[in-house]
Amino acid sequence: MEKLDERVAKVLLDIEAVFLRPDQPFTWASGIKSPIYCDNRLVLSDVEGRKVVESGLAEVVKANYPEVEVLMGTSTAGIAHAAYVSDILGLPMGYVRGSSKDHGRTNQIEGKLLPGQKVVVIEDLISTGGSVIDVVNVLREAGAEVLGIVSIFTYGMQKGLDRLAAANVKNVSLSNYDALLKAAVASGYIKEEDVPRLLAFRANPSDESWIK
Repeated sequence: MEKLDERVAKVLLDIEAVFLRPDQPFTWASGIKSPIYCDNRLVLSDVEGRKVVESGLAEVVKANYPEVEVLMGTSTAGIAHAAYVSDILGLPMGYVRGSSKDHGRTNQIEGKLLPGQKVVVIEDLISTGGSVIDVVNVLREAGAEVLGIVSIFTYGMQKGLDRLAAANVKNVSLSNYDALLKAAVASGYIKEEDVPRLLAFRANPSDESWIK
């Protein structure tokens, strides 16, 4: 039986939410050269792919965080996914802004959240983990008990793993870099000989020797 991480990896490749270009790397905002580009917002535009992802997110939330009371999406990419999953599970949801509004009630957390409520954060992509940990901290400061994070995809970068561990927060992803590479090789999207280069990038993104 096909594993969930492999099935989701195939979906991301099929709908072109993920691109792998080891010979024509992308440039991140930080200036780092990357062989991968991930835009999980495209999941929302593909009806069949969206069903796989949203049902998968709901399954992972139930399996790993059965005590959850509220789902909170990250702004902006996690909001729609949190809404879909909250509907499947019959849970309330909200989202966390990147910063507080400068008008009205100056909210940073949108939606009803009571102190002590058990929260799961819904995120689309985790690389170095900085932005989602900021969301976790905002929720904790508001008195929530953050059970953990559920994300669509993670690179599994060491910096991200270390940050999550330091923040004492668990992340469970539907799919990951290793499953993606396996699916990409199986489909002929990349060659088997590309895999060591792609893994070298993850091991040390600032070292561009993998390009050669």
